[in-house]
Amino acid sequence: MRRFWLGLAAASVVSACGGGNPFTETTDDDTDSGTDTGSAIPESIANDLDSVSYDATNQTLTVTGVGLDETPFTATYVRKPALDRAGYEAYTVQDNELTEHSTAYVRQSGGGYAAVVVTGGQFGYFQGGATYARTGSFTEPDTESGPGGIVSYAGTYVGLLNVDGDTGDLIVPSGSPDTVILPGQAAEVTGDVFINADFSDQEIKGTIYNREITDFPGTSVEDLILVPTEIAADGTFDGTVNTGSNGVGTYGGIFSGTDAEVVAGAVHAESHIDALSGGINPIEEYGVFVLDSCDSANADPVCP
Repeated sequence: MRRFWLGLAAASVVSACGGGNPFTETTDDDTDSGTDTGSAIPESIANDLDSVSYDATNQTLTVTGVGLDETPFTATYVRKPALDRAGYEAYTVQDNELTEHSTAYVRQSGGGYAAVVVTGGQFGYFQGGATYARTGSFTEPDTESGPGGIVSYAGTYVGLLNVDGDTGDLIVPSGSPDTVILPGQAAEVTGDVFINADFSDQEIKGTIYNREITDFPGTSVEDLILVPTEIAADGTFDGTVNTGSNGVGTYGGIFSGTDAEVVAGAVHAESHIDALSGGINPIEEYGVFVLDSCDSANADPVCP
């Protein structure tokens, strides 16, 4: 419980607009063969999230961490198709009407996974974090197969903010409790991602664009630039997130599959949305992407 929640900032925006640990610490033998592999998730990205266990076949998600204290707590989240965003599956949990609500998004493609979990604000605080991993093998593509060994990846993105959004998934309170004790539901951000990976020079860069806060349509949301960074020998990477020339956070990820057919990753950004600025504490966002290669059978329509 390390971050302050900006519910009051969300209210002002509505008025203005009109209205660290990876998957590797768990096993998922029910869904895939092979071994989960990944480097340590950057601390700023993992934050309160200790681990995630995801069964894509049975659509179950178990989260450890993102709790009220420093002792890891494990909870099984409930599948919520009505909250799905940008091709990512939604899961939520709330024990009762007066306990915090938590939203999670997860996606798997091939051997690549990523998940983000953020609580809605309650008593002025929220918890959150993101993670990513791969199952099975990883091989680099033939660097002679494309111009300069560059492989492109495209797809969608989903993120969660430390700002209250829609309340539609909250348990309706009985009676009339004071609003000061009621929990919130985190607002979502959607967008598109395009990444270029140069496997000759072992470098990656990209952008998250067409960004929109689902609960505040029409709000201006800055693009996130994934600043060029090195790809390690095991297919992992981490680097800086910019808006324009300003550093606002961290991104990281991992390639998976034959010829690096999928890339999964996550971002953490802070003080990066001018339209939500003005509060005494910074806006924060945790988000994830799972993208197929433009050379794969599942290539995004934006691919050349």
